Amino acid sequence: MPELRKDPVVGRWVIISTERARRPSDFAPDPVRPRASNCVFCEGNEDKTPPEIIASRAAGLGANMPGWRYRVVSNKFPALRVEGDLEPTGEGLYDRMNGVGAHEVVIETPDHAASLATLPVDAVAEVLIAYRERVRDLKKDPRLEYVLIFKNHGEAAGASLEHPHSQLIATPIIPVMVQEELAGSARYFELKERCVWCDVLRQERRDRRRLVMEAHGFTVVAPFAPRFPFETWILPTRHRAAFEDSEVDELRGLAVVLNDFLQRLGVLLGDPPFNYMLHTAPLREPASEQFHWHLEIIPKLARVAGYEWGSGFFINPVPPEDAAAALRDVTIPPAAS
Repeated sequence: MPELRKDPVVGRWVIISTERARRPSDFAPDPVRPRASNCVFCEGNEDKTPPEIIASRAAGLGANMPGWRYRVVSNKFPALRVEGDLEPTGEGLYDRMNGVGAHEVVIETPDHAASLATLPVDAVAEVLIAYRERVRDLKKDPRLEYVLIFKNHGEAAGASLEHPHSQLIATPIIPVMVQEELAGSARYFELKERCVWCDVLRQERRDRRRLVMEAHGFTVVAPFAPRFPFETWILPTRHRAAFEDSEVDELRGLAVVLNDFLQRLGVLLGDPPFNYMLHTAPLREPASEQFHWHLEIIPKLARVAGYEWGSGFFINPVPPEDAAAALRDVTIPPAAS
């Protein structure tokens, strides 16, 4: 029988439509696009991107030259620009301000055919450390309130280039979805004097039906009220509000877990398109007992249609208990020697 489930953080209801239930094999991946003949992110094309902000390469190799392991550059077609003042103004009841912010691209590897699932764990860790360093640097700009790190993998997930990359956008306002999580976390804390995310982790680790894995200080769960099939969250098991406060060893642990999970997802669903979004505490907030940073991973397996847009209810044909069980049961093939 179908169920209505309520997310304990933001209060959002979803419909788990068991009568539409689908097996992992029902989600056929989209055809693979042919490789671009002259990818601007590939090694040797450094002059085709804006200059490096940071990069990892062997000592003695010059900036904006081959020999790198990852590069961070400004987006050539940015959603926001770092130059200028905010200058908020009103137009009757409408508010506006200049499009000030930052939009950067993290080119994760020189290997066009690689992915975070196939890269060595050390390379994944370097990408995560790059995220941290960029957040720490952007935090110095008093105009900025929030940095959202996200990845679009696959054309159906919004990736315009197939070369492995992720992005960050820093804004002078806190995104509305993060505001909803902050407000829900604050309400829960006021009522129970505990972090709602920590309580979720305690319950899921005890119950285990929606637990995918736990290792290296991180817990991977299918949320109780997922909006989409195989939606998954990765959270630090120990309370941590701000991603940028993570130590290098913690990020190396996250690299192991993220790499493992993405391999499971690829084996189970045939390398599906997906988005991930890192939700962390706002830049200007002190260390919070209420909020808990987390990575939300959403495979692009279902389309959002009129009912979802009109009602705010999401219809998910895969119960999270089934999704977690399928992901747990995946056998990851051994790495090629």
